[in-house]
Amino acid sequence: MKHLSVNNLLGIKDLTTSDINLIFNMADSFKEVLSRPIKKVPTLRDVTVANLFFEPSTRTRISFELAEKRLSADVVNFSTASSSLKKGESLIDTANNILAMKVDMLVIRHPHPGSAALLSNYVNAAIINAGDGTHEHPTQALLDAYSIREKIGDLKNKKILIVGDIKHSRVALSNIFCLKKLGAKVRVCGPSTLLPKYLNNLGVETSLNLEESLEWCDVANVLRIQLERQELNFFPSNREYAMSFGLTKKKIDQLSHEILILHPGPINRGIEITSDLVDSSHSIILDQVENGVAIRMAVLYLLAAKIKRV
Repeated sequence: MKHLSVNNLLGIKDLTTSDINLIFNMADSFKEVLSRPIKKVPTLRDVTVANLFFEPSTRTRISFELAEKRLSADVVNFSTASSSLKKGESLIDTANNILAMKVDMLVIRHPHPGSAALLSNYVNAAIINAGDGTHEHPTQALLDAYSIREKIGDLKNKKILIVGDIKHSRVALSNIFCLKKLGAKVRVCGPSTLLPKYLNNLGVETSLNLEESLEWCDVANVLRIQLERQELNFFPSNREYAMSFGLTKKKIDQLSHEILILHPGPINRGIEITSDLVDSSHSIILDQVENGVAIRMAVLYLLAAKIKRV
């Protein structure tokens, strides 16, 4: 069996192209398992996984929990609302107390960038980053690329457009790293106030023209406007944003070729994308959700294989 080059999944930046393809191949196997009448396998029996979510989550939390249970792992869900964090306990102390109860893997989502990497330096368990602030969201990027590959094949030289709030999005950065490693051409599009300056150092194109960018691309990944992370007003109004950078079915139907539409969720219908486009044949948003379980099963399985049992 081939192994990952890393002991933790902290970000796509740390993965090799071989790692990504190994995860995809393993996800293919688990997707076949998920299509069976009995969807459970004993692969992670006697492995205990704790889910530490310090931010609200629906898709990612449920997807990880389903993946863990499909692999027969023992699952512990941690709630910040009822934890000792409310009493001033540090993140590292919380994690170490959980690990003292013989937990093997930690899945963590945290509002502060670098939280997963910090934990990996102090705790003896496999760490999976389920999103750290505005930094990275590696499993989302993996499932996005996997979903695209499933529809249009090898991503080499495919043109992928990322539209929306790039500045505050952990999904954007992980997607850029992942798509570039797989040989895709990447362009980002949005208001100039939401395009960070560091993009030029990542080898991606930038554009302020949505219509021209849609004509250029094979796939458009639409990102949510993250109002909860914005301390300033980066555009005049939701209505003006929707007019300039919102995707509609009419805009897509006017293109000279078919394109795929992705969205990591949650969706602000009528702002970054209209309902008729979300529910159209262009959209593979529900495929992303389905593939998320298979990708996370693959990540859990491959990292569990590297756990050193005492």
